[in-house]
Amino acid sequence: MASRLTPQRRHRPCSAVAPLAVLRGIKLFATDVDGVLTDAGMYYAESGEEWKKFNTRDGMGIKLLQRAGIITAIVTQERTKLVARRAEKLTIPELHQGVMDKLTVIREMAARHGLSLKHVAYIGDDVNDLEALKAVGFSASPADGLPAVVAAVDYVCRKKGGEGAVREIIEMILEAQGSKLEVPSSGKRS
Repeated sequence: MASRLTPQRRHRPCSAVAPLAVLRGIKLFATDVDGVLTDAGMYYAESGEEWKKFNTRDGMGIKLLQRAGIITAIVTQERTKLVARRAEKLTIPELHQGVMDKLTVIREMAARHGLSLKHVAYIGDDVNDLEALKAVGFSASPADGLPAVVAAVDYVCRKKGGEGAVREIIEMILEAQGSKLEVPSSGKRS
């Protein structure tokens, strides 16, 4: 399996060994929503209701991270009840909606938890994610992220947003940290 680690970030070594060391130190995992946890589509019913499609495997991955003791977060520019419900279902402790400056929110989260940015992993797909992606310890983009994002991140997923990209990164983190990829005891779908 060939690595898709990107060499663009000059301040970090681009060998496969360096990202493994970085992944071992991840204590907080943050994700964007539209285009990452979803397929970037916005679906509207005739009644005006908005729908989003979330991938249950991404949800299970988030539960596995939590079980491994990693703090999980959603940081999104959108503000919807749908995202709040998804975060509640997954018991994500850090939900930040309506965020225009994602880097500031991520810095504040890290500080509150006594972490530096090098202990943060973030996955985003669009230009409003760039500052945060460039600042964190490990950054990723779904396969269908915008070209500017793909060029700036440490890792480009094989999967697209809403199709398992988040789970792909989660499994990398858990594997690097030696955590087992086991089903949480509740057995419920996420």
